[in-house]
Amino acid sequence: MTGDLWTCELGTVEYRRAAALQEELRGRVIAGELPDVVLLLEHPPVYTLGRRSEPGDLPMGEDFWRARGIDVVRTPRGGKLTYHGPGQLVGYPIIHASDVVAHIRAMEAALVAVLEGEGVRARGRDHEGAQYTGVWVEDRKIASIGVHLSKGVSIHGFAINVDNDVEPFHQVVACGLPGVRMTSVALETGRSGLLPSFRAATVLTTGGRQRPGSVRSPREIMCRRSRTVASAPSRSALLTTNTSPISRIPALAA
Repeated sequence: MTGDLWTCELGTVEYRRAAALQEELRGRVIAGELPDVVLLLEHPPVYTLGRRSEPGDLPMGEDFWRARGIDVVRTPRGGKLTYHGPGQLVGYPIIHASDVVAHIRAMEAALVAVLEGEGVRARGRDHEGAQYTGVWVEDRKIASIGVHLSKGVSIHGFAINVDNDVEPFHQVVACGLPGVRMTSVALETGRSGLLPSFRAATVLTTGGRQRPGSVRSPREIMCRRSRTVASAPSRSALLTTNTSPISRIPALAA
């Protein structure tokens, strides 16, 4: 399939707000009002629980963590509990995906390619079982993936640890794997302040150069429009043939 992909940088967005935005944009992609879209952003500290999460994944309960500044949100995505916070790059591809497994593996391959550019050797492990979905550096997990498919269009996506504190992962049962070791680009390379360059590399991998955007009132997402050549299941790892000026997507009301 040949078509447009709009890649949009949103800065920091509260989790529930981002979830509502994804649902709105998915409806418009399904209706043919918009092409496929990738949102790149950060979240304030939050634990999110996927469809397969269990009560024991979040020791001490939700109120305990909220009192310590970490929100807790239940989501319809696949997977179990994970953490989002400042310094972590989150990507939400709102794209046509007829094959969920191929879609997940395409995201893994795209992230492995970006990490290789930073000198970090990583790999996907979803072939070892659903609990290993994501991207790993040896036995350390550096990126989580979870999606939700409806009417042939996927939302949610990936979260890759770049400069963020990984300790919140170790205080819970992250990804349904007791004792899992989490890592970040900063920990693997010994360098800090990597998020801007890593975000730029991810933009190129997911669809082309673009200027940072914002969500404000009246709501607009500033996006770079890219011409892509890729089949729908592999849309997360794209070859860009050209880009056009920034487009504006009216989004949520204030």
